[in-house]
Amino acid sequence: MQIDRAGLAEFLRHRRAALQPEDVGLPRGSRRRTDGLRREEVAALCHMSTDYYSRLERERGPKPSEQMIASIAQGLHLSLDERDHLFRLAGHTPPTPGAAGGAGAASEHITPGLLRILERLDDTPAEIVTELGETLRQSPLGVALVGDLTRHAGPARSIGYRWFTDPDSRRLFAEEDHAFLSRLWVSGLRGVAALRGPRSRAAQFVTDLQARSEEFAALWELQEVGLRPQEVKHFVHPEVGALDLHCQSLLDPATSHALLVYTAVPGSESHEKLRLLSVIGTQRLV
Repeated sequence: MQIDRAGLAEFLRHRRAALQPEDVGLPRGSRRRTDGLRREEVAALCHMSTDYYSRLERERGPKPSEQMIASIAQGLHLSLDERDHLFRLAGHTPPTPGAAGGAGAASEHITPGLLRILERLDDTPAEIVTELGETLRQSPLGVALVGDLTRHAGPARSIGYRWFTDPDSRRLFAEEDHAFLSRLWVSGLRGVAALRGPRSRAAQFVTDLQARSEEFAALWELQEVGLRPQEVKHFVHPEVGALDLHCQSLLDPATSHALLVYTAVPGSESHEKLRLLSVIGTQRLV
């Protein structure tokens, strides 16, 4: 497919002008004269240089890669239909269900509504995860609670996969919960693998984990399905210690992503520790 430089530039300019700073969690400021976002603001949201993004709006520069287009679509808070349109303008075939970055089960594109909710949770631990437990975005306090989970690559992006392949991943959770959490991850993966089929990433996870983890293989043989998370999650933070947090989830049916929000009972010791954690700031957990 050929890139439509004029169409791409016009679409980018229109979407940038339609977004307001508060739509993407940015302060408006008292001296703003630009309608919508500035180019440098969009570039920062898309994790690219201002010069690169500006050249796209001016119908210049090299043909952007699929990865660049996916990043721009996320930065501009595009819907799935708008994202697919952007891919076509850039001369690429839109991702399809089952492909990396595609719509539905395998999608890593977060819908605008879910992003807007997350961006308003600066003072609350929260994260957006895929159905395989891959963290796509975190609130600042979410990073402070469990570290930057988006830094992982490959299958290790899944907390369930790390649970059985990296013993260090368990240290953030109370030891008395480990046995149940192991069963919970296996039960959840069984459900996703059955839903997505034998050629899915979930099915590949099963094959890999059966070979790598005796614990996983033994639990898989139990055929457990339908286990539900406990209402209260027990975390062990290296700075503030034990926290008992309630977890509420909001499911986006368009992508199968879930927004997980962690809260503490007001006045409780865990509530005070969360307040302390917000002061301490982000901890880098390796």
